[in-house]
Amino acid sequence: MAVPKKKTSVSRRGMRRSHHHLAPINTTECPNCGAVKLSHHVCQSCGHYNGRQVLKLKASVVDAS
Repeated sequence: MAVPKKKTSVSRRGMRRSHHHLAPINTTECPNCGAVKLSHHVCQSCGHYNGRQVLKLKASVVDAS
């Protein structure tokens, strides 16, 4: 069985793991309302996708007090 002769240093271990980072999330602006949304997903604020209404969203009541 192969056994390493020396301990792997923190630097070498870090270089090996350098590509294990998380990728950034691709977000776009909704062309209907301007909210930030995920690409190829229905807009959660207005319910539009690909230029048409897909979801009926309830109107949220904002308390003015």
